[in-house]
Amino acid sequence: MVPAAAQGQQAPTAAPQQAAATPAGPNAAAANPSATPAATDPTPGASAVAPATGAAPAFDYAKPTPGIGQPDGRAGLQDQFTPVGREASAFHNNWLLVLCAAISLLVLALLVWTILRYRRGANPTPSRTSHNTAVEVAWTLLPVLVLVAIAVPSIRLIRHQYSPPPADLTIKVVGNQWYWTYQYPDNGGFEIVSNMLKEKGEAAAGTRFRTDDDGPRLLAVDERMVIPAGKVVKFIVTSNDVIHSFAMPAFWTKTDANPGILNETWVKVDRPGVYFGQCSELCGARHGFMPIAIEVVSPERFAQWVALKGGTMPGATPAAAPDSTAATTVSPAAAPTAAAPANSSAPAAGAAN
Repeated sequence: MVPAAAQGQQAPTAAPQQAAATPAGPNAAAANPSATPAATDPTPGASAVAPATGAAPAFDYAKPTPGIGQPDGRAGLQDQFTPVGREASAFHNNWLLVLCAAISLLVLALLVWTILRYRRGANPTPSRTSHNTAVEVAWTLLPVLVLVAIAVPSIRLIRHQYSPPPADLTIKVVGNQWYWTYQYPDNGGFEIVSNMLKEKGEAAAGTRFRTDDDGPRLLAVDERMVIPAGKVVKFIVTSNDVIHSFAMPAFWTKTDANPGILNETWVKVDRPGVYFGQCSELCGARHGFMPIAIEVVSPERFAQWVALKGGTMPGATPAAAPDSTAATTVSPAAAPTAAAPANSSAPAAGAAN
């Protein structure tokens, strides 16, 4: 015969196990049809809406903008949204292409003039000139000047690219076969895992598949990297297995991810939106299925996203973790009180015998 007081002490021990075994969420009844439905308060009031007020709101991810941060069929570079990207794009479009076109036209003109001027019909007696100082100086000096004209802005661009300002946020980018992981050491060290979303006909039943709101085919992911707009973000790039490459065309960023090596790059994006890239280093059978999606949001929305991921903002005091031993700790004052019913029941049991 078990005393009533002992039965009262064993009951709370089984409750957490039963609660843990019961699935949570709207599909709980379907997952466990034999479970006894919990009692509900039929009266609409504070108790009916209390769980909703405690639930964390879902983060509202942005929809991609066609032609921004993704391929759109153009022959040239994508629009750039970082200071380094805008400088590099202007250098490419306004100087390199113009210089290449001018050199090509000059060579073509010289070639056409030589063909017409020194053909057999117009020049039956060929010249026997073997040395011309002016021509030799010209074809030596002009290429040197062209190289100097390319080198000066190139060195300036490299200096800007590899001399980053102080970072406001650091993200560790880790390449894996064949997905990416992003760690936020400045925000509590939480990590997100990013995989490509499959098409509706390719995804398993009941799993998430790509929609137009997620992004283009082969570029949409289930977890986007989120960064704040107007902040300097430093990427520390590495790999867990083979060589990958973290490439984001709209940011003018392409950094190899090597196992055992930490490479560094940075971006500063002012325009909120969604931007897409891919692994740009052959890394195995599914190399073409390692997309990168970065969403740029306002600092306020970034703080909201960090909180929803369980992280903290720099300078914020994290909430104190609950003490797991508090439920099983018995205070000295409560110990005699809890034992009294058991002791008092012993004489009664003896009298009954």
